[in-house]
Amino acid sequence: MNKMALSRKMDRDIVKMSTITILIFAIMVFLNGSFAKAGNLTSMCYQIPELGFYSLAMMMAMLAGGIDLSVVSIGNLSAICAATIMHHAYAQDFAGGKLAAFVLLGIIVALVIGAVFGAFNGVVIAHLHIAPMLATMATSMMIEGISIILTQGQSVSKTPSQFTYFGSHTLLGIPYTMLLLIVTFLFTAFLLHRTRFGFEVKMVGSNPKASHFTGINEKKVYMKAYLYSGLISALCGIAILARTDAAKADYATTYVLQAILCCVLGATNPDGGTAKISCMALSLLSLQFLSSGFNMLHLNSYFKEFTWGLLLIVVLSINFFVNYYRQKHGQHHREPSKSST
Repeated sequence: MNKMALSRKMDRDIVKMSTITILIFAIMVFLNGSFAKAGNLTSMCYQIPELGFYSLAMMMAMLAGGIDLSVVSIGNLSAICAATIMHHAYAQDFAGGKLAAFVLLGIIVALVIGAVFGAFNGVVIAHLHIAPMLATMATSMMIEGISIILTQGQSVSKTPSQFTYFGSHTLLGIPYTMLLLIVTFLFTAFLLHRTRFGFEVKMVGSNPKASHFTGINEKKVYMKAYLYSGLISALCGIAILARTDAAKADYATTYVLQAILCCVLGATNPDGGTAKISCMALSLLSLQFLSSGFNMLHLNSYFKEFTWGLLLIVVLSINFFVNYYRQKHGQHHREPSKSST
């Protein structure tokens, strides 16, 4: 019965997000007829992966009952280190196997950096019992400082064209970075719904004390969750580097707020325990439709930031009142059974 109720709830979430996504798309088409043109849709497919990867990283931390404010900083540092290695190959005019080795080395170093700082977040939160918001905020500032020291505040650019090809070309009309995002979404869905780790991270996120009594090592779960978040953040940094051929310490700092909004709008519980990949994918589309629509309507970036903040408050408020109503409604139905026994 509980599984059926949960399934119905998830179905409601999907229906809600599908309705919102279609509604936003229809409004944007009505306001600007060229919104639905192939060129604009392709452009959105190049932009979606950036927020998509960061939202996925944020979702994993939220699912464990935490938050990760360092996702963008980790992505930027990973991209800077990868760009530095690849730029060396570009400057030395390497070719063939040697060039491929440097590109591969840059990608591996970026992923290792993401995993290391993700695991560091997990250690600080799990073993030092520092609140996730404070811990990841401190980590974010520390990583951004490292990035600025390494680059002197300048961007690192000029990587091999063989690498940037991945960020600027398509396969069957779909950008390679978009395909990578889809594969990552599917893998994460498999991880959460078909593996022991997925079960454990949801248990720890919903009730850490109860999960401890079931034999789950919550410290290891936090470590794995934040390590995965760091890996996905690094992957995002690589994707951005491939598309823009540049890496900088302060690139895309507004993505932190947008990633949180994408998760919450996409049925991820900020308190942990529940998340829905399909809903988050729809949420991602909705936010991209809004962002692209704002650009086509020539609205400035400050208005967009105001909108993201307002949307986050509205969504959290709606979730609060919906949960409050459900609790009251549930209590109302349980009271007669108490009196009848």
